[in-house]
Amino acid sequence: MIQENLRNVAIIAHVDHGKTTLVDQMLKQSGAFRANQQVAERVMDSGDIERERGITILAKNCSCEYEGVKINIVDTPGHADFGGEVERVLKMVNGVLLLVDAAEGCMPQTRFVLQKALQQNLSLVI
Repeated sequence: MIQENLRNVAIIAHVDHGKTTLVDQMLKQSGAFRANQQVAERVMDSGDIERERGITILAKNCSCEYEGVKINIVDTPGHADFGGEVERVLKMVNGVLLLVDAAEGCMPQTRFVLQKALQQNLSLVI
């Protein structure tokens, strides 16, 4: 049963195609941070290796509110080596947001994850 005021959304995209940057901006736009608060880039990349390499290794979640709807956002790894982590996340969400780099296009790993999401009949935002 889907609650009208709650959505669980995974963001799927290839590594370095902007997932974490998108989450950073969604949190800022939703007012998750104070106006005078200094916020580091890649808020969701908390591990040392993630910060050093600039990639998401472990899926992480956060929440923001938009027009009375609580949105639980899951930032998923984009590299093929972490495909199992992404598949586990897909079992926990109501929908996915597909993010594709306009210059590079849809990469094979992204197509694979998209196919898994479609097989689970998840709602899709492109």
